[in-house]
Amino acid sequence: MDKIANEYLRVVHQRFTEMKKTAERAIDQLNENDLNWCPNEESNSAAVIIKHMSGNMISRWTDLFTTDGEKASRHRDEEFINDINSRNELMTKWEMGWGCLFNVIAQLTEEDLMRTVFIRNEPHSVIEAIERQMYHYSYHIGQIVYIAKQIKDRDWQTLTIPRKR
Repeated sequence: MDKIANEYLRVVHQRFTEMKKTAERAIDQLNENDLNWCPNEESNSAAVIIKHMSGNMISRWTDLFTTDGEKASRHRDEEFINDINSRNELMTKWEMGWGCLFNVIAQLTEEDLMRTVFIRNEPHSVIEAIERQMYHYSYHIGQIVYIAKQIKDRDWQTLTIPRKR
């Protein structure tokens, strides 16, 4: 594999891994009630965001080269209904989504990076599809972290370099 393609795929895998770990470190600070908290009706709880991310990952990365990334079997609006019964069920969905993503990333080749895939009937190079999802997932990880910080307040354990006080 070309050095640049190999490096790109290595970095993408590393960034997605770091993103997942960041979210998990925030999620670990929340109890089951906290996971379901949201500030108002128009906002999502961490649990709903996790459920949505998993649905998105499974839809986008399953059969990447043979079907549209927005699967007919996906019911996106239902991802925003808070109907997960337990932390275990929630984290099982989380792992399913990330597993789907990491399985595909691990199998990509240099030639695959410029192949065309479709998301909502729009053509994307695989690089563009990866970057689209990188943006989308980081957006939601930031939301999860922000929600956790709001809930934990002074009990929040920072995920990065702590501020000097």
